[in-house]
Amino acid sequence: MKEKYQQYERVFNHFDSNGDRKISPSEIQQCVEAIGGELSLAEAEAAVEFLDADGDGLLGFDDFVRLVEGSGEEEKMNDLKEAFKMYEMDGCGCITPKSLKRMLSRLGQSKSDDECKSMIAYFDLNGDGVLNFDEFRIMMS
Repeated sequence: MKEKYQQYERVFNHFDSNGDRKISPSEIQQCVEAIGGELSLAEAEAAVEFLDADGDGLLGFDDFVRLVEGSGEEEKMNDLKEAFKMYEMDGCGCITPKSLKRMLSRLGQSKSDDECKSMIAYFDLNGDGVLNFDEFRIMMS
Protein backbone atom coordinates (compact mmCIF):
# COMPACT_ATOMS: atom_id res chain seq x y z
CA MET A 1 0.00 0.00 0.00
CA LYS A 2 2.83 2.38 0.85
CA GLU A 3 4.42 1.85 -2.59
CA LYS A 4 1.15 2.76 -4.28
CA TYR A 5 1.02 6.08 -2.41
CA GLN A 6 4.64 6.79 -3.32
CA GLN A 7 3.71 6.31 -6.97
CA TYR A 8 0.72 8.60 -6.52
CA GLU A 9 3.01 11.17 -4.89
CA ARG A 10 5.38 11.11 -7.89
CA VAL A 11 2.52 11.55 -10.35
CA PHE A 12 0.96 14.26 -8.16
CA ASN A 13 4.26 16.14 -8.08
CA HIS A 14 4.49 15.89 -11.85
CA PHE A 15 1.02 17.44 -12.21
CA ASP A 16 1.86 20.11 -9.62
CA SER A 17 4.10 22.09 -11.97
CA ASN A 18 4.43 25.15 -9.70
CA GLY A 19 5.15 23.09 -6.55
CA ASP A 20 2.38 24.59 -4.39
CA ARG A 21 1.12 21.09 -3.27
CA LYS A 22 -2.14 21.74 -5.12
CA ILE A 23 -3.21 20.87 -8.65
CA SER A 24 -5.13 23.52 -10.55
CA PRO A 25 -7.49 22.87 -13.45
CA SER A 26 -4.91 24.30 -15.87
CA GLU A 27 -2.23 21.93 -14.52
CA ILE A 28 -4.58 18.99 -15.09
CA GLN A 29 -5.28 20.22 -18.59
CA GLN A 30 -1.54 20.56 -19.36
CA CYS A 31 -0.78 17.02 -18.14
CA VAL A 32 -3.61 15.46 -20.13
CA GLU A 33 -2.39 17.29 -23.23
CA ALA A 34 1.20 16.19 -22.54
CA ILE A 35 0.16 12.54 -22.81
CA GLY A 36 -1.75 13.16 -26.04
CA GLY A 37 -5.23 13.59 -24.63
CA GLU A 38 -7.70 16.41 -24.92
CA LEU A 39 -9.35 18.13 -21.99
CA SER A 40 -10.94 21.53 -22.12
CA LEU A 41 -10.36 23.95 -19.27
CA ALA A 42 -14.08 23.69 -18.47
CA GLU A 43 -13.81 19.89 -18.19
CA ALA A 44 -10.75 20.22 -15.95
CA GLU A 45 -12.57 22.75 -13.78
CA ALA A 46 -15.57 20.41 -13.52
CA ALA A 47 -13.31 17.53 -12.44
CA VAL A 48 -11.66 19.71 -9.80
CA GLU A 49 -15.01 20.99 -8.55
CA PHE A 50 -16.32 17.42 -8.22
CA LEU A 51 -13.28 16.17 -6.27
CA ASP A 52 -12.26 19.28 -4.33
CA ALA A 53 -12.94 18.38 -0.67
CA ASP A 54 -12.05 21.75 0.90
CA GLY A 55 -13.64 23.99 -1.74
CA ASP A 56 -10.51 25.96 -2.63
CA GLY A 57 -10.82 25.23 -6.38
CA LEU A 58 -7.67 23.08 -6.35
CA LEU A 59 -6.89 19.40 -5.81
CA GLY A 60 -4.84 18.50 -2.77
CA PHE A 61 -3.06 15.15 -2.58
CA ASP A 62 -6.05 13.38 -0.96
CA ASP A 63 -8.34 14.74 -3.68
CA PHE A 64 -5.88 13.48 -6.29
CA VAL A 65 -5.84 9.98 -4.75
CA ARG A 66 -9.64 9.89 -4.96
CA LEU A 67 -9.41 10.91 -8.62
CA VAL A 68 -6.92 8.15 -9.43
CA GLU A 69 -8.62 5.42 -7.42
CA GLY A 70 -12.07 6.44 -8.65
CA SER A 71 -11.15 5.68 -12.24
CA GLY A 72 -10.61 2.06 -11.26
CA GLU A 73 -14.11 1.93 -9.81
CA GLU A 74 -15.61 2.87 -13.15
CA GLU A 75 -13.73 0.01 -14.80
CA LYS A 76 -14.94 -2.45 -12.16
CA MET A 77 -18.50 -1.26 -12.68
CA ASN A 78 -18.22 -1.77 -16.45
CA ASP A 79 -16.87 -5.30 -15.89
CA LEU A 80 -19.79 -6.05 -13.58
CA LYS A 81 -22.26 -4.75 -16.16
CA GLU A 82 -20.75 -7.05 -18.79
CA ALA A 83 -20.95 -10.03 -16.44
CA PHE A 84 -24.55 -9.15 -15.57
CA LYS A 85 -25.48 -9.16 -19.26
CA MET A 86 -24.02 -12.65 -19.62
CA TYR A 87 -26.15 -13.97 -16.77
CA GLU A 88 -29.40 -12.17 -17.57
CA MET A 89 -29.59 -13.41 -21.18
CA ASP A 90 -33.36 -12.95 -21.48
CA GLY A 91 -33.17 -9.21 -22.11
CA CYS A 92 -35.44 -8.54 -19.14
CA GLY A 93 -32.82 -6.58 -17.20
CA CYS A 94 -32.66 -9.16 -14.43
CA ILE A 95 -31.18 -12.57 -13.65
CA THR A 96 -33.88 -15.22 -13.39
CA PRO A 97 -33.42 -18.70 -11.90
CA LYS A 98 -33.66 -20.06 -15.47
CA SER A 99 -30.97 -17.70 -16.86
CA LEU A 100 -28.73 -18.40 -13.83
CA LYS A 101 -29.07 -22.15 -14.37
CA ARG A 102 -28.28 -21.76 -18.08
CA MET A 103 -25.15 -19.68 -17.42
CA LEU A 104 -23.88 -21.96 -14.65
CA SER A 105 -24.38 -24.93 -16.96
CA ARG A 106 -22.24 -23.16 -19.59
CA LEU A 107 -19.59 -22.75 -16.90
CA GLY A 108 -19.71 -26.48 -16.14
CA GLN A 109 -21.75 -26.25 -12.93
CA SER A 110 -24.95 -28.26 -12.92
CA LYS A 111 -27.57 -26.79 -10.56
CA SER A 112 -31.22 -27.67 -10.10
CA ASP A 113 -34.00 -25.12 -10.49
CA ASP A 114 -34.46 -25.08 -6.71
CA GLU A 115 -30.74 -24.48 -6.12
CA CYS A 116 -30.81 -21.54 -8.53
CA LYS A 117 -33.91 -20.13 -6.82
CA SER A 118 -32.15 -20.41 -3.46
CA MET A 119 -29.00 -18.71 -4.78
CA ILE A 120 -31.09 -15.83 -6.08
CA ALA A 121 -33.24 -15.62 -2.94
CA TYR A 122 -30.15 -15.07 -0.80
CA PHE A 123 -29.34 -11.80 -2.61
CA ASP A 124 -32.87 -10.84 -3.71
CA LEU A 125 -33.27 -7.74 -1.55
CA ASN A 126 -36.67 -6.69 -2.82
CA GLY A 127 -38.15 -10.21 -2.84
CA ASP A 128 -39.23 -10.27 -6.50
CA GLY A 129 -37.56 -13.62 -7.22
CA VAL A 130 -34.96 -12.21 -9.63
CA LEU A 131 -31.73 -10.23 -9.32
CA ASN A 132 -31.55 -6.70 -10.68
CA PHE A 133 -28.14 -5.13 -11.34
CA ASP A 134 -27.83 -3.57 -7.86
CA GLU A 135 -28.51 -6.91 -6.20
CA PHE A 136 -26.02 -8.61 -8.54
CA ARG A 137 -23.41 -5.94 -7.71
CA ILE A 138 -23.88 -6.62 -3.99
CA MET A 139 -23.62 -10.35 -4.59
CA MET A 140 -20.33 -9.89 -6.45
CA SER A 141 -18.73 -7.58 -3.88
